[in-house]
Amino acid sequence: MKVRSIFGLITSVTIVGIGSCFLGGVAKAETKTAESGNVRAEFSFGPTSGLCSQNPQLKLVRKGQTVFNQNIPTEKIGYCRVSDLQVRDLDKDNEPEIVLDIFSGGAHCCTFSLIYRYDVKTKEYTAITHPWGNGGRYGIEDVNKDGNLEFVGRDDRFAYKFSSYAGSRYPLQIWQYRQGKMIDVTRRYSQQVKNHADQLWQEYTKTKNQFDGGKAALAAYLADKYLLGEGEDGWRRVQETYKESDRSQFFTELRKFLGETGYIR
Repeated sequence: MKVRSIFGLITSVTIVGIGSCFLGGVAKAETKTAESGNVRAEFSFGPTSGLCSQNPQLKLVRKGQTVFNQNIPTEKIGYCRVSDLQVRDLDKDNEPEIVLDIFSGGAHCCTFSLIYRYDVKTKEYTAITHPWGNGGRYGIEDVNKDGNLEFVGRDDRFAYKFSSYAGSRYPLQIWQYRQGKMIDVTRRYSQQVKNHADQLWQEYTKTKNQFDGGKAALAAYLADKYLLGEGEDGWRRVQETYKESDRSQFFTELRKFLGETGYIR
């Protein structure tokens, strides 16, 4: 049975911060396991030095047979440790996928997912990577209760853009995994985006005197409004509200950024 190396599949991912993993006491080797249906995943690592684990290895067992058993290529992905391991059928094809969340170390950055998919024709696992950026906050859930799972996260491109990290705010992002690809489906979930925009506006009113006049919250709010097809209404509200001395420069930078990130089409 063939096993394809994942080395060539993740060369485009750039992760920073591995050098910032803390050193401390040494822990014993450990193994994380997860399973669903006839698929079992085992992630072993250790010993651990500080926050960073050594010699990470992933083993995938399907129908009682080991199909994949390889070390994670730490030198290519800036690996520090694994934060989560899940086995779930992401695309309703009755074949569970494996989601391995990697953390690179550092104060904020970076987290990404390695998602493994079994190809029945080639009888091998292949992987893609999806970056989550600073914080790595996302969840897997059935958003509209239709049986399809979604990855619910945030647009990390907004980190540090209009405020410090603590003051940064983010538009909603929703992804679906389909046939080995992650697809941005956020615009299909208008009610969830509307609720998120309302939360951002409420947050703006509470934090505008704390973080750069609330520019980060306004930027994320306006991005959500564009996802809803309500960009003009969003601009009207933002322009009526933000009266700081840098408003002209802020509006120019914001419009340019929303264009570069695809919110303004």
